[in-house]
Amino acid sequence: MIDRLASYLAGLSGWRRRFLWLVSGAVAVLALPPFFFLPVLPVAFALLLWSLEGVKCNKGALSAGWWFGTGHFAAGFYWISHAFLVQPEVYGWMIPFALLGLGGGLAIFPMVAVWASWRLTHGIIGRAVMLATLWAVAEFLRGHILTGFPWNLLAHVWAIDPAPMQFASVVGVYGLSVVTGLFAMLPATVIAGRAGRMTAIAGILIAVLLWGGGAIRLAMVGPLDAEATLADDLPIVQVVQPNIPQREKWLPEFQDQHFAKLLRLSRRPGDMDPARKRIVIWPETAATFFVEAQPVRRLQMASILGPDDILITGAPRTYPRDTDEFKVWNAVQVLDASGKIIASFDKFHLVPFGEYVPFRDWISLPKLTAGRTDFSFGDGPKTLDVGNIPSFSPLICYEVIFPGAVIDDAHQPDWLLNITNDGWFGKSAGPYQHLAAARFRSIEEGRPMVRAAYTGVSAMYDPYGRVLATLPLSGEGVLIHPLSEVYNHTTVYYLWRDILFYGIVAFLAVLVLGYSRFFKSLKAAV
Repeated sequence: MIDRLASYLAGLSGWRRRFLWLVSGAVAVLALPPFFFLPVLPVAFALLLWSLEGVKCNKGALSAGWWFGTGHFAAGFYWISHAFLVQPEVYGWMIPFALLGLGGGLAIFPMVAVWASWRLTHGIIGRAVMLATLWAVAEFLRGHILTGFPWNLLAHVWAIDPAPMQFASVVGVYGLSVVTGLFAMLPATVIAGRAGRMTAIAGILIAVLLWGGGAIRLAMVGPLDAEATLADDLPIVQVVQPNIPQREKWLPEFQDQHFAKLLRLSRRPGDMDPARKRIVIWPETAATFFVEAQPVRRLQMASILGPDDILITGAPRTYPRDTDEFKVWNAVQVLDASGKIIASFDKFHLVPFGEYVPFRDWISLPKLTAGRTDFSFGDGPKTLDVGNIPSFSPLICYEVIFPGAVIDDAHQPDWLLNITNDGWFGKSAGPYQHLAAARFRSIEEGRPMVRAAYTGVSAMYDPYGRVLATLPLSGEGVLIHPLSEVYNHTTVYYLWRDILFYGIVAFLAVLVLGYSRFFKSLKAAV
């Protein structure tokens, strides 16, 4: 029956074939957060690979990759439309252009991967391995070209559980995407006789090995028992999730009300040891004013702090910068118990069209975020040493999605902090996809991750990606948990970065090209 289905799909043409590719790409999204329906991944790619057997020209292979990619990215990024509905009267008309433009534009990467795998290989076994390899290469390029957008990588399907994620500590998320691609594509080789059936079983076993190997690693670390491993001098983290609707956040008539809510949620709980140091964390632009220009509000913020506490907040920042031109930064501001700003960090990886408009001299569109002035770029990853708490690397919003670019290698932090405002994306898959990327950074870097999200999901992870505490999406609340650095470790990925990924790609490419040449010669001889 499978052989007949594969033959039928290979014989499709015209709009039926394009529709199959489009739907297959969209269905593959169900394996990603927050759905994690993993079986659809090999099914979707099997439909693509079997239909490719009937493609006879370059145009057909390019079309297959583009339609599959368009369906995959348009469905995977549907939540972007929520951002345009915050002010629908201004931005609503842009939704179809944004979704189709983003989906169709990003589809160029899988288009080239599918075409190259079709062009360079002969036989479905070689084609499946080559496509798994080139798909990961396409993800790597997508994460770097034109500022990069490494969102919804294949490896993110494993964020359902920390065990299969552990391999990212060795090869990084791109290396794990290669392995995930093999899991997704090798089952399609079941139509290639006995060798194909063995290869298909090997693809399924990849999931077993990832889960088993990760479980062994976590078992060697020991059970997740934060209370048993805490040092007495480590502070308590208090993450505030105010859950204020995005459309109300910047309205002047609500500013005092929102500020009062943040202060109320930030007070020390009555049952907390008054001598314990505390890190109070507010999300991205929780302070909707220039903190440095508001001494009264700084004192109000300091009023909820104990002598050794600090408050970390996201806020717009305009100075101190030595310039005559007005500029504004999306920043992190750190305040001590006196209300003094003791450290700052400026976001360096800005969202195109969200925080700035590329080619502003030629494009007159307004940016999505509040204010008419584009945000300026910060200087890059930075480790903040403040007071007597462990040093940390702040990451604002989607800065956390970029593998290998979240810490200052010259000054390693003890923990990672991601503050974000996912309120732009409502109750959609977007916040969960963002959360999965942040979780991978903790595993890759071997550092705990604290995540403060304006409307959720706020969370704390240990350096192995295990959940310490979490707050749900679209819920007001406070996350209180001790900060632990006991499990900090130097990972293979931190030492080697993407070198092992390059090695895996090179090895598989040489292997498949050699196999395909042999297969072609054998076919010609017969």
